[in-house]
Amino acid sequence: MAMAKAAPNTLSLISTIFFLSLLTNGINSQSFSRNLPQKQLGLKKEKLSHLHFYFHDIVSGKNPTAVQVAAAAMTNTSPTGFGAVVMIDDPLTLAPELGSKQVGRAQGIYASAALEQVGLLMVMNFAFTDGKYNGSTLSVLGRNTVFSSVRELPVVGGSGLFRFARGYAHAKTIWFNLTTGDATVEYNVYVFHY
Repeated sequence: MAMAKAAPNTLSLISTIFFLSLLTNGINSQSFSRNLPQKQLGLKKEKLSHLHFYFHDIVSGKNPTAVQVAAAAMTNTSPTGFGAVVMIDDPLTLAPELGSKQVGRAQGIYASAALEQVGLLMVMNFAFTDGKYNGSTLSVLGRNTVFSSVRELPVVGGSGLFRFARGYAHAKTIWFNLTTGDATVEYNVYVFHY
């Protein structure tokens, strides 16, 4: 009988040791995340910036900046072009004229993602090439109903001087050619960044 009583105590002791070793290992093991002070990354006071430029989507001619790279079986018969995917490297300029000073490029894709109205899924980076933002980018991901007078798209991030950026962009079509599909769009972008 004495042996029968010792076995539960031994199991209890082994269980306790095992549990304590799990706790100890959990405390001493490295974690995949940690909190950092903002100053360690060079982050100072957050500011709000307004950027204003023009986006030139050129789908016609010898040197298009927007090229369809995929389509669904129904794209050509769809009134909205549903299923079309277009890769872009569009110039961004200071004024509505294509020949005005270039400040960057809009690089990414847009896809026709709506069956009943022309609604694009925009996935692009504004890659700036001029002034203090040269080498910095803003990332935009959102819905663009191109025939609405003003569209709002979220700014979801950025790089360089726009690290940790968040905000929104207002897009307004200035010029659109129904024959060629070329367009000029005014962008007003409002972003919080450090």
